[in-house]
Amino acid sequence: MKQTPARLYRRHVLLGGVAAGLLSGGTRKGAQAETISSLHGLDGLDAPVEVFEDKWGVPHVQAASISDAFFANGYLIARDRLWQLDFDYRRATGRLAEVFGPDFVSSDTANRLFLFRGDVTAEFQALPEQVRECAQAYVSGINAYINTLTEKTISLPPEFTDFYYTPLHWDVLDLIRIRAEATGNTKAEIRRARLAAQGALDYDGLIMPLRPAHKLTVPDGLDVHAVTEQDLGWFGVLQDALPTKNLHDEIPKNDSDHRRANEGSNAWVIAPSRTATGRPILANDPHLSFGVPGPRHVIHLTAPGLDVIGGGSAGMPGVMQGHNAHIAFGRTNFHIDQEDLFILRTHPHHPDRYFHNGQWKEMEREETLIKVRGEADQHVTLRYAAQGPVVSADANRNRAVAVSATWLYPGANGLLANIGINLAHDWDSFRAALKLHTSPTNFTYADTAGNIGWQAAGGLPARATGHDGLLPAPGDGRYDWSGLQPLDALPNSFNPACGWFGTSNELNLPADYPQAERRVSFEWKDPYRYQRVAEVLQASAHATISQSIALQHDTLSRLALSVVQTLPDVPSELAAEAALLRGWSGHVEASSSAAALYELWWTHLNRLFYNTLVPEALRSDLPAPLNASVLLGILQKPDERLGSDPHSVSRNLLVNAFQLAVEEARERMGPLTARWQWGLLHTLQLRHPLHTAPSIAQQFLPVGGETTHSGGDPYTVMARWYNPELSEHALAQGKNPYAVTGGASYLMVCDVGAWDNSVFLNFPGQSGLPNSPHYDDFLKPWLNGAMQPLVFSSQRVRAAAHSHSVLYPKRKTP
Repeated sequence: MKQTPARLYRRHVLLGGVAAGLLSGGTRKGAQAETISSLHGLDGLDAPVEVFEDKWGVPHVQAASISDAFFANGYLIARDRLWQLDFDYRRATGRLAEVFGPDFVSSDTANRLFLFRGDVTAEFQALPEQVRECAQAYVSGINAYINTLTEKTISLPPEFTDFYYTPLHWDVLDLIRIRAEATGNTKAEIRRARLAAQGALDYDGLIMPLRPAHKLTVPDGLDVHAVTEQDLGWFGVLQDALPTKNLHDEIPKNDSDHRRANEGSNAWVIAPSRTATGRPILANDPHLSFGVPGPRHVIHLTAPGLDVIGGGSAGMPGVMQGHNAHIAFGRTNFHIDQEDLFILRTHPHHPDRYFHNGQWKEMEREETLIKVRGEADQHVTLRYAAQGPVVSADANRNRAVAVSATWLYPGANGLLANIGINLAHDWDSFRAALKLHTSPTNFTYADTAGNIGWQAAGGLPARATGHDGLLPAPGDGRYDWSGLQPLDALPNSFNPACGWFGTSNELNLPADYPQAERRVSFEWKDPYRYQRVAEVLQASAHATISQSIALQHDTLSRLALSVVQTLPDVPSELAAEAALLRGWSGHVEASSSAAALYELWWTHLNRLFYNTLVPEALRSDLPAPLNASVLLGILQKPDERLGSDPHSVSRNLLVNAFQLAVEEARERMGPLTARWQWGLLHTLQLRHPLHTAPSIAQQFLPVGGETTHSGGDPYTVMARWYNPELSEHALAQGKNPYAVTGGASYLMVCDVGAWDNSVFLNFPGQSGLPNSPHYDDFLKPWLNGAMQPLVFSSQRVRAAAHSHSVLYPKRKTP
């Protein structure tokens, strides 16, 4: 007889048994698992929940109610990723300094400044009842797991014991308060103002061409000469890497810009008319910075009315990329300019007053106390203007800077958007759920009825006439936002005539979209990944799951082939290397010697052309590298920006860069081209964020290493980025400028309707615990592109189960 959750609960009560918890991960080498027990059960759970775990540690939850399934979601993410969960929660709520000391006061201040300031309870109550119940259950699950640690049922993860602190209990209302998700172009606004002050605004197009084509203009009343990088203030702290003293290795100065320039994804969806099975296919591979633990945690939540599986994020209830019994859904970054800087004129004798709409107004003030480990608590004053948080002020110059951000508006509760998406069952309910989603996102969709679709979602500001958001604006009231535009203002497509839809962060606004009126964004990723996806999908009349898997791991670079065509005649001593490059297929594979030479050449090309095109006086305001599309255009058609004889200058730079590349290849890989391999340079090694602490380094061994060779680059569908703009100091320390820094760690291809045929990868593993066999068990499959079954049906789940455990509720007093 099947042991349903309800029957298990009755059996438990009759026996008066001890509440049994989940099985732990055992050891990293796969030692036997131990049983976690609690005499008191789990508070917040209504009925027993069964959990079946497969060989990869993916929990398949079977609950009696939807809220209990989300309780298990919280409990299990806490079990597998407690330190990651707690660190991100502390960062978002401004409570890192109390654990890690004074270096984190600035981070705490910045995050507290950008917490939601409205009626948090009213915001929560305005959500659909089921969303509220699931959110509360998720938080209760996290807290229930933390309670098992507090009660000494199991031990704390090493990060807590080594740094002598305990995890925070969660408050569901913090999922409303936490808002900071800086996605916009405020650094670029500062950059453009600085260039404008030097009469050099046109140079900005070298690193960020505007798409669609758009003329940059300075807003009326903006004193560009007064704008400095210091104007970003607390918002710059929010966007940059955390302070690293005593915690991390030195992080490159351009690390945050490097990550923002590369983070994205690929997603596509194929209609039944173009597949071999007559069922839709949906594929998705989010591109994020790599790390241990990884950015995604895979889970399967089942209850009456819910059956969803896929990759989620620690601290965000539900599944971000996956499918339920009716629909599959994926996402990539869409581009919405969601933040603007406003320059306030402050009163010469009262710096907390600013001129707005014809009168002096008082800034709102909020006092907050930041606890600091090892030092006295710090009292901090947070200030707010009509536009939003005040991020910097200079009383001597009678100015301050405020930020408007879409994600600070009422109703922008992005952390809870997954719940409605996971419960959606058709196109209409799916789109309705996206109204809560504030982050700029391309959502792809497919359903078991054979429909496919795309909806762009996210907070879209209603800017004042004459303001495009590309430079700071005066904060006197003329340029203030009038609110947010509705979801219907963003583009979508349902069952496109071509039979497929793909997105790779490129400009994908329809030709008839009223961009001049809505001003979504002028800053998009280069189109090379999308062009390759479109090329393959358009040529596939009978697409298969295996073809989508191959496309996710495709290393052909159309950019590289175009660049190679510009290589002129080279000196005879370089002829063999030139022939190697000219005969190359364009596949950036780990084993390819030509790919290694190309990547070195491309890096030197960018540097030499940057130094030629950008005057030295502008380089501090216009950081390298050049935009790839712009550089390719100059290589193909040299113009007056290279001087009076642009073709000769371009030819010399191409040859010089090629010679530098050959010399670097010989130095790094030896004199024999046959022994060159891109993977020898493009290595991957992941370390725990706290690995500079010796005790952490001893327990959390590195993932990967010098023998972990990867293919791909930022412009291949299999995106694997690297950061060649390391500082001289970092290079002197032995940092590898060609090491992999990010890409797709979670990959998924869904056979819509025949769900058990779906496959996935989740690098490096499910667990953040060093003694777990699931800490890095996805390394080899990920490197080999060996996708694994994403089992879904009850029969397949039970057949694939490596462990079975039960979560029991706290016994209620009669």
